[in-house]
Amino acid sequence: MTSEARGGRCNCKHLFLWVFLWYSLSLCQAAEYPIRPIRIIAAVAPGSGPDIISRLIGGKLTEAWKQQVIVDNRPGAGGNLGAEIAARAAPDGYTLLMITASQPIAATLFPNLNYDLLRDFAPVGLLAYTPYVVLVNNSVAATSVKELFALAKAKPGALRYGSGGSGSPPHLAAEMLRSQHGIDMLHVPYKSIAPALTELAAGQIHVVIAVVSAALPLTATGKARALAVTSAKRTSLAPDLPALAETLPGYELTGWYGLAVPAGTPRDIITRINVAGVQAVKSAAVQERLTALGAEARTGTPAEFGAHLRAEIQRLGKAVRESGARAE
Repeated sequence: MTSEARGGRCNCKHLFLWVFLWYSLSLCQAAEYPIRPIRIIAAVAPGSGPDIISRLIGGKLTEAWKQQVIVDNRPGAGGNLGAEIAARAAPDGYTLLMITASQPIAATLFPNLNYDLLRDFAPVGLLAYTPYVVLVNNSVAATSVKELFALAKAKPGALRYGSGGSGSPPHLAAEMLRSQHGIDMLHVPYKSIAPALTELAAGQIHVVIAVVSAALPLTATGKARALAVTSAKRTSLAPDLPALAETLPGYELTGWYGLAVPAGTPRDIITRINVAGVQAVKSAAVQERLTALGAEARTGTPAEFGAHLRAEIQRLGKAVRESGARAE
């Protein structure tokens, strides 16, 4: 046998031993997980929906695992700062990212991201979703979405709709209506949804699409009228409102919340986080708090969440391109 052949066999043997040791270490880590504190990166400011849900889930995971789960708020750059930090973290299950629709939108809205949502993350699972509500000012002569569409078509550009910013999910929800149903409304972006709702109540704009928790108080006080929800089906959060899909088949755009970990995290650890997350969401205390936030539990497997992310990147990316939205 030549020295080259002996060296090749030796190298293969060393490679096999390295792979075996790495695999054994991964199994040990998964079996013991978690043995130290964990952080959930929420790429938003404290007090926002993703932050609150991160803390709800984190509290339940702390109870289940007897290890502290800390929420690490990293707002900035449209949610990209926190996502980038999470993407660079060690793939050991001790850094989780709370993902919302903002990250799939960012994949198209920001052309030069320092991370790739599909390449750099492994999906853990969906946790909850929140439908949006189509609101109109009381002066608008429409009591249904059909009437609203007819009014918008009859007077192109006459109706003004507000959003919490260019490229935000409510903005894209309205743009999907425009492209799918051929309605023409003028977009008025605000820095957040709160001033848009104030202007809607005052009659300065005509239409706003907002989360249930922000929309229903306005309708309860008679300051605006709700026409429909943007979920594929009617929701228990607003059972009297029809789904837009009843008028526009196939239409759906909702907010949602899920967890991901850095790519390369052992599969057993991902499964363990998924199971614990599902159990947390199913608890009565979390479900009650979700309802108060205008959200409903919606869980699934890592594979299902991965398919959801891929579909959202495609669907929301198309909406971003058609809307002409630009990063602010």
